[in-house]
Amino acid sequence: MDNMTIIAIVSIFTAGITIAIGVIGPALGEGRAVATALTSLAQQPDAAATITRTLFVGLAMIESTAIYCFVVSMILIFANPFWNHVISLTTGK
Repeated sequence: MDNMTIIAIVSIFTAGITIAIGVIGPALGEGRAVATALTSLAQQPDAAATITRTLFVGLAMIESTAIYCFVVSMILIFANPFWNHVISLTTGK
């Protein structure tokens, strides 16, 4: 097995683990946030505008963590900085 194949395998495996682990937390957090917001809306329907606005801001913040994990996995697959290093070693440049 050459260096390019090893880097490809490790990159794909790491990208998969990044997505798998990095999405669990935000998914659980979003579920809990929505459940708590619905409970709050049931108890105080007159505060619906404030609760909904705060919920959406919170969901956007939570979702950004999952998006960062996605970006890291895409970098590992398509723009891996180790590719150039291995290519320069094999070509001698």
